[in-house]
Amino acid sequence: MIIGDIADGLTRGVERSFSTVSGAFFEPTVRLGVTGLSRAGKTVFITSLVANLLNRGRMPALRANAEGRIRSVFLQPQPDDTLPRFDYEAHLARVTGKTPSWPESTNSISELRLSFRVKPSGLLGGVQGPRTVHLDIVDYPGEWLLDLGLLDKSFRQWSDEVLARMQSRDGAEVFLSALEDADASDALDEPRAKALAELFTTYLTASRAEGFSDCTPGRFLLPGDLKGSPVLTFAPLPPGAAPRGSLAREFERRFEAYKREVVKPFFRDHFARIDRQIVLVDMLGAIHAGPRAVEDMRQGLADILGAFRPGRNSFLSSIFLGKRVEKILFAATKADHLHHAQHPQLAAIAEALLKDAKGRADFAGAQTQAMSIASLRATTEDQVENKGRTLDVVRGQLLGTGKSVALYPGKLPEDPSHLLSPAFEGAETWLDAQFNLMSFAPQPLTLKPGDGPPHIRLDRAVEFLIGDKLG
Repeated sequence: MIIGDIADGLTRGVERSFSTVSGAFFEPTVRLGVTGLSRAGKTVFITSLVANLLNRGRMPALRANAEGRIRSVFLQPQPDDTLPRFDYEAHLARVTGKTPSWPESTNSISELRLSFRVKPSGLLGGVQGPRTVHLDIVDYPGEWLLDLGLLDKSFRQWSDEVLARMQSRDGAEVFLSALEDADASDALDEPRAKALAELFTTYLTASRAEGFSDCTPGRFLLPGDLKGSPVLTFAPLPPGAAPRGSLAREFERRFEAYKREVVKPFFRDHFARIDRQIVLVDMLGAIHAGPRAVEDMRQGLADILGAFRPGRNSFLSSIFLGKRVEKILFAATKADHLHHAQHPQLAAIAEALLKDAKGRADFAGAQTQAMSIASLRATTEDQVENKGRTLDVVRGQLLGTGKSVALYPGKLPEDPSHLLSPAFEGAETWLDAQFNLMSFAPQPLTLKPGDGPPHIRLDRAVEFLIGDKLG
């Protein structure tokens, strides 16, 4: 039996090796990571991306499509049987139904495979037949990337930083009050530990709702099957004694277990295999929330991009083994909430906001770009007269009520520093401007044969991310 097991293992190893080699030479695979912080629109992006690649009538900027080299695109079973499949069909049905609605956000990792039959470009196109290129789309929460920063911190360092951040955020009062009543040096009391962890999670949830980006540990907000486990039952504590068996000592142990059992496996098993990456950013939501939310987003994005610099972290260096993410796209979503006349300003703000983060990624050898997009257009453009002025507005149906409304969100500045400087300096509000935001419901669609859902610049995003692989 032992010999049989060894032989069977060798056979499977040879099969896997041949599959890997044949895939690399004959059917190349591109793993596209899709991430974003809360409400950035990951689910809608992937749904529209797939729909518009299967039906490419709205994808003129995808060069391989414009040149007629894409013969067909089709869904295939995903290669990883241990990951949930992205529920594309159900999400598409929701946004394209008779009474459309936005799909539920995904709160864990999922995957989907698209396969392209492509005619090679250039001289090879005349002598070679179509080849197959696989696109594996990996959907994961951006909050998980923020957890990377925890690997370099002790429980004490993390606690000090979180407690300092709480002083300037609303919604922390209840947790801080409970912390004052707890003696961290006392013997561990599990009900008290659970209560503190729940109050801390409530604070993180409120911070995310207020538009803040840095809400670590990420699994507290998206626990999945870890909900209620000891690895998610800890909270920051003030400095003090931590004798054996105390609340403080146990919270420190659980913090280290979270890094070891939750954070590291994600980076080792999933993140290290990504070739191309798109980071979706709800820039308008942060601007609407105010300067503090914008600055928090800037810092959060810089932390996220730290994951694309393996050299800054010995653990990442050990799992990447020289591999680099080749292209990273920063996409400011919900561009349909603005008239197209303001899209350049939105893209410029995104570019400036991501300057530090992009510099780090560029240094790592990745090609980067920022643009504004709308994965699924939910508005139409119009102009209205108001107090003698002509305003560029967008019209849509208000989420929840279905009421038709016109939105003028305010004028974004031509110079991004007019927003980013007050944010960096800690301003509480925008002093000379007001930025409005509404939540629009998806509009009923009537799609022509061959057309995917309407979007803004999704084709340009795809061309940047994978256009070179379709040559």
